[in-house]
Amino acid sequence: MSSFQIRPSTLRDAKAIAELHAYATQATYHGLLPADQLMNFTSAAAIEKGLAYWREAIEYLDPQVHVAVQAGAIIGFVAFDRSRDPKTPATTGEIWAIYVDESHWDQGVGLALWDAAREGLSDEGCNKVTAWLSLHNDRALRFFDLAGFKREMGTAQTVTKGSATGGLKLEEIRLKRALD
Repeated sequence: MSSFQIRPSTLRDAKAIAELHAYATQATYHGLLPADQLMNFTSAAAIEKGLAYWREAIEYLDPQVHVAVQAGAIIGFVAFDRSRDPKTPATTGEIWAIYVDESHWDQGVGLALWDAAREGLSDEGCNKVTAWLSLHNDRALRFFDLAGFKREMGTAQTVTKGSATGGLKLEEIRLKRALD
């Protein structure tokens, strides 16, 4: 088992978070999108756009972001806050994103990040939490199933991943659980 630390992110973490997010997204859609579209996720422009997003998120705590750090390197992150879904009670939180570097899968990093998000959402007064996941992301679906989330069958929606022209249409579903 690896030793790592979970802590709130700082602005210095934004670049590593943006890069991890880009490469993990690319890995998630490997085999579903053509290679040229997969490369778009990790292009300099995409990473720069992600860097701007994560800097703003960290600076304004919208969403809150925690990182997993090992030997000074970011190996995972979780972003969480109140649910973005319309008409959702203020006591419902949402996991906006949770990613772990592939080389650290199955080492407890994702679970530790989930625990940090659960604690943060509870501190904010949330009693439920949701997450939106692609039905093609088997690894993430298994993780959330093991974490006690249940699929909300009436919530399926279609989103487009990849370039604006010829992107892949994927089904996403919302998962939900009580915060204990």
